[in-house]
Amino acid sequence: MKRLLTNLTFWVLLAITIGIVLGHYAPEIALKPILHADWKSHFMGQELKVGKTLSEFFGGMFISTVKLFINPIIFITIILGIVSMGDLKKVGKIGAKALIYFEIVTTIALLIGVVVAYLIQPGKGVTNAPTTTQDVSAFTSKAQDFDWWKFFWDNSTLQVLVISLILGVVFSKLKDNTWILKWLTIASKYVFKALHRVMLFAPIGAFGGMAYTIGKYGLAALFPLAKLMITVYITMALFILVVLWYILRYYRVNLYGYLRYIREELLIVLGTSSSESALPNLMEKLEKMGCSKSVVGLVVPTGYSFNLDGTTIYLSMAIIFLSQVYAVELTTSQILTIIGILMVTSKGAAGVTGSGFIVLASTLTALDGVIPIEGLALLLGVDRFMSEARSITNFIGNGVATIWLANNEKEFDRSKMEYVFGHVEESEDILMDNLDD
Repeated sequence: MKRLLTNLTFWVLLAITIGIVLGHYAPEIALKPILHADWKSHFMGQELKVGKTLSEFFGGMFISTVKLFINPIIFITIILGIVSMGDLKKVGKIGAKALIYFEIVTTIALLIGVVVAYLIQPGKGVTNAPTTTQDVSAFTSKAQDFDWWKFFWDNSTLQVLVISLILGVVFSKLKDNTWILKWLTIASKYVFKALHRVMLFAPIGAFGGMAYTIGKYGLAALFPLAKLMITVYITMALFILVVLWYILRYYRVNLYGYLRYIREELLIVLGTSSSESALPNLMEKLEKMGCSKSVVGLVVPTGYSFNLDGTTIYLSMAIIFLSQVYAVELTTSQILTIIGILMVTSKGAAGVTGSGFIVLASTLTALDGVIPIEGLALLLGVDRFMSEARSITNFIGNGVATIWLANNEKEFDRSKMEYVFGHVEESEDILMDNLDD
């Protein structure tokens, strides 16, 4: 009983359950505004304003707090990895391999999404297709303004990645860089210790995110597009259980063992609908699992922007779904055009607010009106429910990419993996591990 009460997985799962129940049976409580007067303020990165609900605030506050740790951890991890490695050619080789891996795997995900959407045809029989662009005008305008240079400047993770790489190269060329290793190692210890304290509040974030989603959209919103949602979830499950399973099997890593090892983080991602909420924890766990610090530091943050397997599946299926709703028969050349466009546009999906719809809008616009862009309004109601599947698939995929590349570069300690896979419960004893030290 004591181990259960000190287990973060138990509390996150309980919080998700309570959030669903509250949002479904008492939405007026879940969506109760924080303020009733025309007044604004900020707290922990979250704007306090009229109309913002308490559940939305709790979910957003947790994610915003975790985001504070992402860039420092990336900065410290990459520099430590490069300086420790010492071989700059090897750093370049790992980066090149990572980008090639991302492109191949996301293309496979893209093709799977197209094939399954054509086989199941989730858009057949949908009769309430929108005929106005009013609900999606904000997304279309953002899509027209999107460019890669703006994407880079709006994506702080990529900026920190580039700066860290440059500083790592500079520091690695110094004759005496032991002082750098010493101070960064100390900084890493305290940053992760502080992160552990913050993760104790994960149940609050999961509760807020789930209560807000169910309270605002309701379970009834799922039924009109249930076929699309089921198809998306099945496709992502197949991608994880077949494609990612095979990738890990190549180096004799057990997919079930890996998923069991990160189950705590998966529940946090499920509750908050954000892969960012568990990204720092994933980096730490991959290191404990046996992946070298340099590989983790290079692959995970880069993959966050360029290895979005779940997002890619969703984008491809959404476009085919809309073509079926409007009875648009796509030619082979148009399908190939969609695949080619998404191979590029999907890589920027993590750096823009409302990214999924902006990428969809830009892709549909590039097709010169073949598929009516107002169809995006049909997806607005259920997008939040599908974001959980996207985030979880992205999250798992980035871990798999790191494990594969670490093995490929012989930067993987199998004995560590075997130990953590056999002691998952011990790593989740949050009070003993994170508060007593």
